[in-house]
Amino acid sequence: MAKNVKLVIQSSYVFLDNGLVRLTILKPQGILAGIKYGGMDNLLDLKSSETGRGYWDINWSLPGGQPRYQQLKGSVYNTIHSSNDKVEVSFKSTYSASTSGTRLPLTYDLRYILKSGDSGFYCYGIYERPPGCRAFDLAQTRMVFKLQRERFHYMAITDEKQRIMPMPEDMDDTRSKQLIVPESRLLTNPINPDLRGEVDDKYQYSMDNKDSGVHGWISSGPIIGFWVLFPSQEFRNGGPTKQNLTVHTGPNCLAMFHGTHYIGNDILAHFEEGETWRKVFGPFFVYLNSTPNVSKAYNLWSDAKKQRTSEESKWPYDFVTTPYYLNARERGSASGKLFVQDRYVSDSLIPAQKAYVGLSAARTEGSWQTESKEYQFWVPTDSNGIFSIKNVVPGIYALHGWVPGFIGDYLDQKLVTITEGSETQLGNLIYAPHRDGPTVWEIGYPDRTAMGFYVPDVNPKYVNKLFLHSTEKYRQYGLWDRYTDMHPESDQAFTIGINDPKKDWFFAHVDRRVGEKYYPSTWRIKFNLKSVATGIYKLRLATASVNRSDLEVHVNHRDNHHQVFEVQMLGMDNAVCRHGIHGLYRLFNIDVSSELLTVGDNSILLTQAREGDALCGVLYDYLRLEAPINNS
Repeated sequence: MAKNVKLVIQSSYVFLDNGLVRLTILKPQGILAGIKYGGMDNLLDLKSSETGRGYWDINWSLPGGQPRYQQLKGSVYNTIHSSNDKVEVSFKSTYSASTSGTRLPLTYDLRYILKSGDSGFYCYGIYERPPGCRAFDLAQTRMVFKLQRERFHYMAITDEKQRIMPMPEDMDDTRSKQLIVPESRLLTNPINPDLRGEVDDKYQYSMDNKDSGVHGWISSGPIIGFWVLFPSQEFRNGGPTKQNLTVHTGPNCLAMFHGTHYIGNDILAHFEEGETWRKVFGPFFVYLNSTPNVSKAYNLWSDAKKQRTSEESKWPYDFVTTPYYLNARERGSASGKLFVQDRYVSDSLIPAQKAYVGLSAARTEGSWQTESKEYQFWVPTDSNGIFSIKNVVPGIYALHGWVPGFIGDYLDQKLVTITEGSETQLGNLIYAPHRDGPTVWEIGYPDRTAMGFYVPDVNPKYVNKLFLHSTEKYRQYGLWDRYTDMHPESDQAFTIGINDPKKDWFFAHVDRRVGEKYYPSTWRIKFNLKSVATGIYKLRLATASVNRSDLEVHVNHRDNHHQVFEVQMLGMDNAVCRHGIHGLYRLFNIDVSSELLTVGDNSILLTQAREGDALCGVLYDYLRLEAPINNS
């Protein structure tokens, strides 16, 4: 029988206890100092100060100013709700426009909920800009849990990605060596000798929003699971393909809401002088489970996945006490069916299978990737292109989407109005991806990643054993340097009809290393034309990621006359060095005059022209050359 929830308020602490879980929260700061569960007095790190165990933080800046980091601390405590069944408490800091100095121009309310019978607790935050706030940029905000380093050694983020992790002491110079990426450490003398020679990097454990939802740790003696569960992704910025950190050596467990990783400053939320705004981040659920049998420790992961499914089925929650978080009755929905129209693929409309469709405040094609202020609501389509987006906060949205196998971004020409308690029928929708003429040749598969290309084996000096036999071998450290190992004397050349993209097209177009220096590289695509049609050919160049690159495209000769495209210092998503197979998706539509082509052998030259940078580069998604329409 579930016990009543008890609330005890002291001068410096607030205690929440339901008989299974006991929380100790600093008052009025709202910092989580203790979690008692399963025979362990405190799951959080006892070697950290009380203010460094379970806390909210934020990265922000004034326009044009230096980045700032601060921990979010409340200044006023309130009991929002207290009954035998539920306790909800608030720790709030209110911003006043009259405040002098450089204080964060944001009001925030940090809340915790503990319910009777729950093996865990809920956390959420209400962020608000009241009238009169000064301008600022929001880069990142999250909640961090630092767990007991002596107990929590095993992490799990998917069925395949689970392992014993290094100790925090292993990150010291006496036990590891920092590599070219500051977060990457080569373990030279780890406490656990089985990890010697491996590389540890927090970005190796990143996950797309659409593929995440549960991650955490399992302790030893007693055997306890600590899990962060996201029942919804609607409050996270950047949409379903945004990658976020999950866990890393510490042992740390993160609840990431808003961040710039894998995209860069393009995804900063810019707030103008006096701009008002409000957003609820969460609630998310911290789930705790345990077993007395060490042989059943893996079952804690299986149980956590089931709990995540249960939390998703209850979303939106009906127990949250704020008018700013809307329950199911206060929300609406939208449904429809998406088709693709490409006459060079089929004379008939093609159901958009396994596509993603979403509602976002972004108003231009693909800009949902960098939308950071409002909520986004995304679902996959079924095999017939049918979708239903439920539990949408009322408002006016643009309908976005993308379809694997087809380039570009879908954007409906009409805005979608969602009203409380009703379903908006969108009917049959048609996406006509960019297409001018028939395909001359294509390289790769358009899925917004570089997965269709060759990812090399890791240099044995920099291995992470977790990814040795994984479909995510791109998570290994230092793969960019393998390009030089494969092409030590000259750059990559790819012949249409002969070479295989999965074997012969390196996944990252990076500089080539010569000695200790890095030099621009030019890739050559060779193809033969039996005839040349008069007019404009079109090169579709889709990138899955670009980082600090100067990209040039030439036809047949690398001179000014034959240059058809150039862009400088493009991208800041760092996917190359942060072990991501994608970052910010871009599509370039490049005109190629028939005057530049010849009957017989031709070449497209792709140059990553920035030099001296080991970590700059382009991850291509897909390339296609189309003939003029009069050649069809």
